Amino acid sequence: MARKAKKRRYSPSSGSDVESEMRRYKKGTAKSGPKGRGGRVKSRKQAIAIGLSKARKKGKKVPKKAAKKSSKKSTTRKTTKKTTRKSSKRKSSKR
Repeated sequence: MARKAKKRRYSPSSGSDVESEMRRYKKGTAKSGPKGRGGRVKSRKQAIAIGLSKARKKGKKVPKKAAKKSSKKSTTRKTTKKTTRKSSKRKSSKR
């Protein structure tokens, strides 16, 4: 059986963007957030994500961001009676 050639997910130039971001991370100069206000990049995964994000902004071939999985729980609310408390003033005791 002949193997089917796989289509490339990422462009080679997007890999170079990630590579340069990893160098900055290892050097300790990689910053996160707008204009580096988020502080220093602390994990490899974060550095890779920043590199891919930069490649996306340049218009290179990079897959879309993975959608976050949200656990859908049933949102049934129990109806509870609200009890209103009367504010009673304290009586000053005479001594």
